[in-house]
Amino acid sequence: MLKKLAPSILDIDFTCLERELRKIESGGADLLHLDIMDGNFVPNISFGPRIVESIKNITSLPLEVHLMVEKPENHIKSFINAGGDIIIVHYETSKHLDRLIQIINEANVKSGIALNPATTLSVIEYLINKIDLLLLMTVNPGFGGQKFIPEMITKIEKARKIIDNQKKSISLEVDGGINLDNISEVIKAGAEIIVVGQIIFKSANPEMTIKKIKNIMNK
Repeated sequence: MLKKLAPSILDIDFTCLERELRKIESGGADLLHLDIMDGNFVPNISFGPRIVESIKNITSLPLEVHLMVEKPENHIKSFINAGGDIIIVHYETSKHLDRLIQIINEANVKSGIALNPATTLSVIEYLINKIDLLLLMTVNPGFGGQKFIPEMITKIEKARKIIDNQKKSISLEVDGGINLDNISEVIKAGAEIIVVGQIIFKSANPEMTIKKIKNIMNK
């Protein structure tokens, strides 16, 4: 199975959004990762549904909405209506995660659960067959450019085994501190979708950087 690349657009030049998105498309990105941050669950603030709607209007790439917000139940429908194709909620943000996943699934969009580095995989035991994607954070979320936490390789390997034992097809995604030096190790551990940001948008040629990353991923 070909691995997928999901550029996180936190570091994109929003003054030239459409031009930058065209670079991502021509480079061969598979989907866009949209980090939604509220300044509460994580110490940063990003953007809301109107920006997501604007992005939806100018790209054909699927939009993966990663809700790093408190009380995600207040925001899910807005981001679905804005054009989110995949809605990811954090285990750490809700006491009623099953209900949130049900809301997403009933809206006929794909659902995902994200886990922070310190959150054990055992918490998704009773939900794993209800989701389409499991996202493992390999840095503490909130800011780009952090260093990958080495201990997360073991967690990725364990998650791969859990998913492989399910009857349903579930994608394993990894986000945080991934670069050209460690991406092969992350793929070998079992990741299918890789989220990267700064190494693309701070490069001189984003298109070529994306192609280089995908070549490494799919060796």
